Amino acid sequence: MLQPATLQFLKNLKKNNNKEWFDKNRKAYDAAKADFTELTNQVIKGFGKKEPAIAGLAGKDCLFRINRDIRFSKNKDPYKTNFASSIIEGGKKSMLAGYYFHIEPGGNSFSGGGRYMVEGDQLKKIRQEIDYSWKDFSSIIRSKKFAALYGDLEKGEGLSLVREPKGYDKSNPAIEYIKLTSWIATVPFTDADLTSKDLSKKIIHSFETLQPLIRFLNMAIVH
Repeated sequence: MLQPATLQFLKNLKKNNNKEWFDKNRKAYDAAKADFTELTNQVIKGFGKKEPAIAGLAGKDCLFRINRDIRFSKNKDPYKTNFASSIIEGGKKSMLAGYYFHIEPGGNSFSGGGRYMVEGDQLKKIRQEIDYSWKDFSSIIRSKKFAALYGDLEKGEGLSLVREPKGYDKSNPAIEYIKLTSWIATVPFTDADLTSKDLSKKIIHSFETLQPLIRFLNMAIVH
């Protein structure tokens, strides 16, 4: 669970997204960051029992910086208004598929993962593996456990091609997933979930449900 003060810090930051306020509230930020880091450590410890590839990670190394990169953005707010962790074999800068959770008050929190905005050789490898192993892939995303929690992979704007990629026929039974450029699934959390004693268990459950998909994607990437 997270402390209510952690969520309050993020709410206050959203209303006061400037360096002067942030500097004055540095202690509150440090406490909130430590709280979120501890949650990440709990998730790694619990999920690491079933996924040895991430068991050796440290929570502090999985967190994203709160500072925004505003160089190419019209939004010049200097800080993110969320805490997020990426739990991936090899660390958060790894090019493998992995697990992610995002905490942002106001109904914007979620857990899940996959591989986001894939390009080049990786894109070809994943598409090819889905095509060659459609039966295995479809059994993962259409399993009762996966469908009950995630429904399906996300297919919103910017996550899929309009037309089938070159070399693939539109009649291919896997074409809906071959057209994707990101293979991700997420489950939302309410604000009440964030301060629940079951928060880490819910995140771990979401990761366990996603594990077969992550392993499929990583098998495609590394081979």
